[in-house]
Amino acid sequence: MKAYVFPGQGAQFSGMGKELYETKSQAKELFEKANDILGFRISDIMFNGTAEELKQTKVTQPAIFLHSTILISCMENFAPDMVAGHSLGEFSALVASKCLSFEDGLRLVSHRAMAMQKACERQESTMAAVLGLEDEKVIDICRRASREIVVAANFNCPGQVVISGSVKGVAEVSELLKVSGAKRVLPLNVSGAFHSPFMEQARAELSQAINSVQFNNPICPIYQNCTALPATDTETIRKNLIAQLTAPVMWTQTVKNMVADGAASFTEVGPGAVLQGLIRKIATGIEVAGIQ
Repeated sequence: MKAYVFPGQGAQFSGMGKELYETKSQAKELFEKANDILGFRISDIMFNGTAEELKQTKVTQPAIFLHSTILISCMENFAPDMVAGHSLGEFSALVASKCLSFEDGLRLVSHRAMAMQKACERQESTMAAVLGLEDEKVIDICRRASREIVVAANFNCPGQVVISGSVKGVAEVSELLKVSGAKRVLPLNVSGAFHSPFMEQARAELSQAINSVQFNNPICPIYQNCTALPATDTETIRKNLIAQLTAPVMWTQTVKNMVADGAASFTEVGPGAVLQGLIRKIATGIEVAGIQ
């Protein structure tokens, strides 16, 4: 069975999607449609923008979504047996599985980006990657080590967990994690504490937008971040998508479940190769490739 996966924030680069625009008429049409929907020429920033311009919240998330979904639209005989996306990538996966239209997916991603940015501006917060500790140990230390809000936010692969919370709390917990045996704890260059209680207001705002959009029965199961389980029921998909902003990304278990359910190959669609590296660490011996 063929599994397709879609990357999240951080995979952007200058020039992304440019070759598609120049060589595929369908891609050019979708990029121009996206420019109209967003109200600015995101394609110009994707193709020629600086790293700083690409880091703008209103640009980053839609840009990665567009790169992934437009790639899919240009693939012949695209027939996934299952899909999943990492954080933001879940929206790309929903479009790839025909659960969401391209237009509605883009509007939701844009809405998500703005809501998250507002949440980040309300209260200073951050994230850090923890290398070399078991998931349960990281969870336990976050739970008991600080009066500040700090949670395990991304379970990326065995030995790699991202923590998320207040700046003071993440600093405190980072030191305790090092003392407890973490090989490294790396502060991340992000604008806030994603997949944590700090995103509660963003979740509330996004839920209204999600509930106003039509969801269709997907052509294959989508394995969702907050449960790591396959879903085909539109109400379940909708509920899990709303929960995603404050719930952890269960990527390790997602990949394990996809393999257990028959995935023989994984193809990452979109910028970068981060998910390919994570999958190789989670499921050794599985065929892994990328399209960008």
